[in-house]
Amino acid sequence: MKLNRKLIIISLLYFAEGFPFGIIEQTMPVYFRIHGMSLEYLGFLTLVTLPYALKFVWAPAVDFLGTRRRWMGSAQFLMAVVLWVFVSVDPSQPGLWLWVCLGGIAMLSATQDIAIDAYSIELLEPWEMGIANGFRQAFYRVALVAAGGLLIAMGGWIGWKLTFLSAAAILAGCGIASAFLPPVEVERPKFSLSALAAPVKDFLARPGVIQVAAFILLYKLGDMSAAPMIRPFWLERGLSTAEIGLITGTVGVVAAIAGGLAGGFFMNRYGIFTGLWFLGLWQAIGNLTYAFVAAYPATGHMGVYVASAADSFFGGLGTSAFLAFLMSACNKQFSATQYAVLSALFRVAGIVSGVPSGWATNNLGFAQYFALTFLISLPAFLFLRNARRWIPAERVGIPEE
Repeated sequence: MKLNRKLIIISLLYFAEGFPFGIIEQTMPVYFRIHGMSLEYLGFLTLVTLPYALKFVWAPAVDFLGTRRRWMGSAQFLMAVVLWVFVSVDPSQPGLWLWVCLGGIAMLSATQDIAIDAYSIELLEPWEMGIANGFRQAFYRVALVAAGGLLIAMGGWIGWKLTFLSAAAILAGCGIASAFLPPVEVERPKFSLSALAAPVKDFLARPGVIQVAAFILLYKLGDMSAAPMIRPFWLERGLSTAEIGLITGTVGVVAAIAGGLAGGFFMNRYGIFTGLWFLGLWQAIGNLTYAFVAAYPATGHMGVYVASAADSFFGGLGTSAFLAFLMSACNKQFSATQYAVLSALFRVAGIVSGVPSGWATNNLGFAQYFALTFLISLPAFLFLRNARRWIPAERVGIPEE
């Protein structure tokens, strides 16, 4: 199959992956608050996202039972059904059925993520994963904008019931598209207790497993450490809510999509390993732009805009390289389980890094804290040589067949 066709498939799949997550994370809080849900109940909404962090628990089922396409299509159709049921639930009275619907969407969404990631790993050759992850990032963000921007606007234009039914129709359309995806033939072991442990044993048998785990934990650590303090910095600098909306909804999204695509094309030319160190270095430099703007208040609001665009663009570069590495490190026989494990490891760093960020900023100030997050980004590079051994032999600049 030609690369162009694969990129179309990847784009559609990751739009399908991002769309329900955007509904849960961005659309639902607005919908519930408009309908009078208390802040206490809104706080509980964060628990709905737990399946995304715990999906490695049932990822082996996706590896050993059924096909990737059936898992994807079934999850997408069932999400459409749950949304159809959800519109009949009173959002101002958060009872059992409301939480069952939300939990069901989250579980099904996380399950389709497992299947989509596994299918993508099996579809792509190692030298195609760099550019594919650029398109993956771009269309995932397009889906978030569609769910978090367009659906919310539609709620005001045509009413929430029709809006959620439209979202259900989109998910059903994704399910139909999944049924017509080309099959990917990868020989997987039959289910047994020994086969259940095989994905982890495969990791443990590889050279430098501890160092590679450290690399995965550290590679995005500086980026994720800065993230919780960026919006408070915008408020500290005096940005209005309209300006914050402009940054998050337009400037940041466009810059991140551009960065992801640029990173993908770079790796298509130079390979994943070169992308990890070169694009990762620019990812770290993105934090310095915020440090500079915070240190020089005279840069004003325009300085914040520039820093946001630079940070989003450089973050997109690093993320495309990192995701390409995670995909390439997975054995195609156990792609569902192994990618779920690696992504869970990556999420641990994100959760832990946010805890001390407020305390550190209070004691250091914004400029010094953002400079510190740049330094936090650097230890990952100590483990690059170990990570390289987990990347299959790369061929770059491969002409299309």
